[in-house]
Amino acid sequence: MNASDVTPGQTESDNPAGSARTGRKGNGAGFMGGRRDAESLRTQLSSLKTELDSLVQRAMTMGDDELSQAHDEIMARFSSMRHAARGMATQASRQLKTGVDVTTGYVQEKPMQSVGVAAAVGMALGLLLSRR
Repeated sequence: MNASDVTPGQTESDNPAGSARTGRKGNGAGFMGGRRDAESLRTQLSSLKTELDSLVQRAMTMGDDELSQAHDEIMARFSSMRHAARGMATQASRQLKTGVDVTTGYVQEKPMQSVGVAAAVGMALGLLLSRR
């Protein structure tokens, strides 16, 4: 990590990208927040499905104004969930990029250890796959 990677008032351990030297990735709050967001999105989708099922059953007895209002409400909720899903995908992409950057930094700083670990993993996989 360079000094330019840390914003003013932020220490290296505060940086969510962590440090390539230490392998730290911050406090993990982004991961847990993503898990809560995903659970919230699942709950919202389940609720929307229930509302759609109910709307389909009541649609024949509803007037045009009621149907139009229900349509607008459901489309607004769907749009909100789509926006949340895009945000989650963006966050996942950033976390993946951070992981790649940390791994790349580690390999550049400790190439021999990286080769040793890769060789050990390759041997372990070879042994496991050859036993089939």
